[in-house]
Amino acid sequence: MNQFRRVVGIGWVLLIAVAAVYARMKSVPVAVALPLVVAFLVEFPFYLLPGFAAAREVLLSGGKAKAAAFLSVSAVAPWLVYAVGTRHFNLPALAVMCCIAIVLCFWYVAFPAGAAADLIYLGLFAVIVLAKVFAKVFPAPIPKLDVSVLGHVMLIRVLAFSFMAIRGNAGADYRFWPAKREWLLGLQWFAILMPAVVAAYWGLGLMTLRAHPLNIFLVIGTFFGILWVTAISEEFIFRGLLQPWLERWTSSPVIGLIVTALLFGSVHLGFHGPFPNWRFSTVAAVLGLFLGMARRKTGGIQAGMVAHALVVAVWKMFLV
Repeated sequence: MNQFRRVVGIGWVLLIAVAAVYARMKSVPVAVALPLVVAFLVEFPFYLLPGFAAAREVLLSGGKAKAAAFLSVSAVAPWLVYAVGTRHFNLPALAVMCCIAIVLCFWYVAFPAGAAADLIYLGLFAVIVLAKVFAKVFPAPIPKLDVSVLGHVMLIRVLAFSFMAIRGNAGADYRFWPAKREWLLGLQWFAILMPAVVAAYWGLGLMTLRAHPLNIFLVIGTFFGILWVTAISEEFIFRGLLQPWLERWTSSPVIGLIVTALLFGSVHLGFHGPFPNWRFSTVAAVLGLFLGMARRKTGGIQAGMVAHALVVAVWKMFLV
C-alpha cells in the first residue's frame, strides 16, 4: 500500500504539471481546465487500483458486494466532477453512467464466473466502446477538447478490477510496470514483429511519412501513455483473457492465436478512416498475431505491452 500511495502522489504532481502546460498551449480557460484537472485527479487512484495486489486486497476485505458498491460510486464520481464543474450535468447522462457502473461492477457479484458470463461481460464492454457512449456523456466543454478519455479509463479499470478481484482467477497478471526481463523481451518481440507490420502497412498503401519526425519528448510521452492505457487494456483483454480461453475451449493453441488476432483486428475497423477500414484492421491483425505469439512464448502480457507501445510510438514518430 505504501508503494500505491507513492505512485498516486507522484502521479498527481505529474498530472497537474502536464495539465498546466497543456492548458497554456491550447489556451484552455481556467474555468474549464480546473474541473477537468480535478476529475482526472479523482480518477487516477482508482485507475491504479487493479494493478496493485495490496490495494485490491484492501478493497476486497469487506466482501465482494461492498467492493462492487465502492467501485460503482468511484466510476461515477469523476463524471460528476466534470459535469458539475463544466455545467454539462444532466439526468439522462447521469442515468447512463449509473447503469454502466452498476451493471459492470456488480456483474460477478450477480453471476458466477463461466464462459457465458465472461463473454457477455466483454461483449457489453465492447458495445459501450464501439457505440462511443462516452463521446455523448462527456461532451467537449470547448471545441476540439475531447474529454471522453475519462470515461474510457474508468471502463478499463472497472473491467480489470472486476476480473482480477471480484471474479478472480483471471489467469493474467495486470501490472503497469514490467520487470527488467519483460522490458528486454518486449524489445526483442518489437524487433521481431516490426518488419512484418511495416511490410503490411506499406503493402496495403497506408504508408505516409511525416515531413519531420515527431519531437522525441512527445514520442516518449506517447509511449508511456500507450503503455499504461491502450497496451495494458488491449493486452489484458485479448492476450490475457480471450486467447487462453479460446485455446482451452478449442484445445488448439493455433486456433486460439489466429481467432484472437482476427478479433483484435476487427475492433480496429473504425480507426484511421471511414468504417470499415479493412486495411488498417488487417495491419492490426498482423500485429495481434505477433503479440499473441509473444504471450505464448513469455507466459504473460507485459512483454507484449512493451512491444505494442513501441510500435505505436514509432508509428506516431514517423507516420501521418
